[in-house]
Amino acid sequence: MSRPPVNRRADVPAALVAFSGEAALWWLRLLRPGFRHCFVALNDGRRWIVLDPLAPFTEVTVLDVPPGYDLPGWFRAHGLTVAPAAVRRGLTRPAPWAPFTCVEAVKRVLGLHAPTVLTPWQLYRHLTRAGPDPDAMPAASVPALPRPFRPQG
Repeated sequence: MSRPPVNRRADVPAALVAFSGEAALWWLRLLRPGFRHCFVALNDGRRWIVLDPLAPFTEVTVLDVPPGYDLPGWFRAHGLTVAPAAVRRGLTRPAPWAPFTCVEAVKRVLGLHAPTVLTPWQLYRHLTRAGPDPDAMPAASVPALPRPFRPQG
């Protein structure tokens, strides 16, 4: 099935991955502080669509924000760490098998086949260290984001 073309602005990332230190489940507290959960925001050229894979369900939200809205800034102001990400399409091989976690859900949305990336911290490190991917929609050149963001106060 072919997809309609996406009219994206060159200065807007294809996706943002946000990382949180919140831990609703006790065993998530074993993960690195600040990197216990992740979710993805996709930009279709007109709006942001947020997919937040939670334990009981996946929350899908379409954000009604103006075109120039600073979504990464809003996420950071609310204590999240943000990494721009590319979205890979046109893959032919299935993604490697993995348990369904927030990290795996984000990787599937991005088209990221990285079987050794299992935790939010590992995903953050992979996204911020990854070189250019010729098969990916480019993550626009956005100002450098703090790595990792630590709220003051």
